[in-house]
Amino acid sequence: MAFALTLSELARWVDGDIIRGGLDLSLTGMAALDAAGPHDVSFLGNEKYHGQFLQTQAAAVLVARGVNDGPLDTALIAVENPSLAFAIVVRHFAVATRKFSPGIHPRAFVDPAAILDPAKVRVQAGAVVQAGASVGDGSDLGPNSVVAEDAVIGRDCRLMANSSVRERCILGDRVILQPGAVIGSDGYGYEFSGGCHVKIDQIGIVEIGNDVEIGANTTIDRARFGKTLIGEGTKIDNLVQIGHNVVVGMHCLIVSQTGISGSARLGDYVTVAGQVGIAGHVTIGSQALLGARSGVTSNLAGGIAYGGKPAQPLKAEMKLQALFRRLPKLVARVKALEHAQRLPENDE
Repeated sequence: MAFALTLSELARWVDGDIIRGGLDLSLTGMAALDAAGPHDVSFLGNEKYHGQFLQTQAAAVLVARGVNDGPLDTALIAVENPSLAFAIVVRHFAVATRKFSPGIHPRAFVDPAAILDPAKVRVQAGAVVQAGASVGDGSDLGPNSVVAEDAVIGRDCRLMANSSVRERCILGDRVILQPGAVIGSDGYGYEFSGGCHVKIDQIGIVEIGNDVEIGANTTIDRARFGKTLIGEGTKIDNLVQIGHNVVVGMHCLIVSQTGISGSARLGDYVTVAGQVGIAGHVTIGSQALLGARSGVTSNLAGGIAYGGKPAQPLKAEMKLQALFRRLPKLVARVKALEHAQRLPENDE
């Protein structure tokens, strides 16, 4: 196959050492340990899968340094981080099998006032690029995606099916929008007047840095004025809601079903686990970690793991949860004591 690689090439790519196996061994695919075949690469990233490793049919396995067992006819490459090394393998095969044929599909619409090179971008069926929009070379606009007026799409971006980038919003280079992602929807802003909720115009934009990935059906609201900002390298999961004027730093991880209210600010390298709620106008310091279902209602210092509702340092939250688990027994003891105190009165 055109995208095959040899064991020696693989070792060089992942900066690994070949423990066992021929340098010219041909590898044409990748799979999990229990599903890999005689031409596949796999990896042992967690010791709980060691049993599968001992039984694997894979041609080659990426292992941590110090591991040297496994089937004798399976090649081994020792690396610092097998999971990360395997990601390099996956990327190789994904790029090799991805079809990128520049051009504008007959059923796409590109306004004559849009700025792009049809010989260097792909605009798939049903996609729309409106007047004044700019699309960088190497970018791929999926079916029914929309790039609205005066929006800017950087180089080598991928907009999957049904994703939208609204007016004047800016995407850096190598940004990925998974299906259904919406960048620049109106911020949720209303004022109560005359017995009804009056919509407040949202005239700002969203600006997204380089190498950001936005998950499926995630929405990032445009600023009321100014910018909603997502820093470079940040990875946002599916079904996340980010409100207007939020600032997210560089290389953050934001997991599914998280909601971040307007004007909140996250530093760099913040990790936000699933179903976290962050109130508006709070600041979370760099390298903070928010445990699943945390509720953030006030500013949090960086470099600390938090949990609970409201969020507090994780050690304090774990102690509190331990006390909660003891409550049923404590209540039973109190009832028993009350009952024992009432018995003499009943005997009289």
